[in-house]
Amino acid sequence: MFKHVIVKTPGKSYVNGLTTSDLGTPNYEQLLEQHQAYVDALKTCGVAVTHLPASEEFPDSTFVEDTAVLAAEFAVITNPGADSRNGEIKEIEATLKEFYTEFYTKLHYIKAPGTLDGGDILQVDDHFYIGISDRTNEEGARQLKEIVESEGYKGTIVPLKEFFHLKTGIAYLGNNTIVAAGEFIDHPDFEQYEKIIVSKEEEYAANCIRVNDYVIIPKGYEETKRKINEAGYETIELEMSEFQKQDGGLSCLSLRF
Repeated sequence: MFKHVIVKTPGKSYVNGLTTSDLGTPNYEQLLEQHQAYVDALKTCGVAVTHLPASEEFPDSTFVEDTAVLAAEFAVITNPGADSRNGEIKEIEATLKEFYTEFYTKLHYIKAPGTLDGGDILQVDDHFYIGISDRTNEEGARQLKEIVESEGYKGTIVPLKEFFHLKTGIAYLGNNTIVAAGEFIDHPDFEQYEKIIVSKEEEYAANCIRVNDYVIIPKGYEETKRKINEAGYETIELEMSEFQKQDGGLSCLSLRF
């Protein structure tokens, strides 16, 4: 069960942030509406939300997931793979320290030359899957694997072939069940799990999040929603168009613990 979530309001500079998509320039008013709906959905899931203010100097900083990796006993402050995002970790580190005595006995750090984005990390119970991508390099992945193994967890490094981040194409719903798209459908590292398969046309929906009694999914992906519902999960649909324009998904927008 998650008790707390950290989110961050996108600033007006968000429209100038990093992206590989060709979906157009985000509409800032719609963006704020979609972010507020995201926060409201999290509250429906029964978590307390820590809402950080916008930081105009960091256009991508609403994507807080990339700045930390959280487990039950420890936190890891990352070293994001895009140089323009390195300054984001200071605020997140300070915020996590506010919860330090209640939740964490240890803070670890990914150190240069290692780079690591939280979007490349999937926790499945006691097992961390660590993607190597354009943002997470081999050294960053190696450091995180060493950290989680020192804490009694398992770590598996997964080089990516198709997706921007590991969690662009995979999510864990609990109960040994994953949502998988693209290269992860038949990937040997995930063969032991029950799979909800996402079609090529609905790949964006693979980035969904289980938050307590609900699975939050992007709106407009009916086949994936049906499969998740049929697997026994209640869903909340959210419009994500303005985040998708900047390569963002549902998991990117929060740190959940």
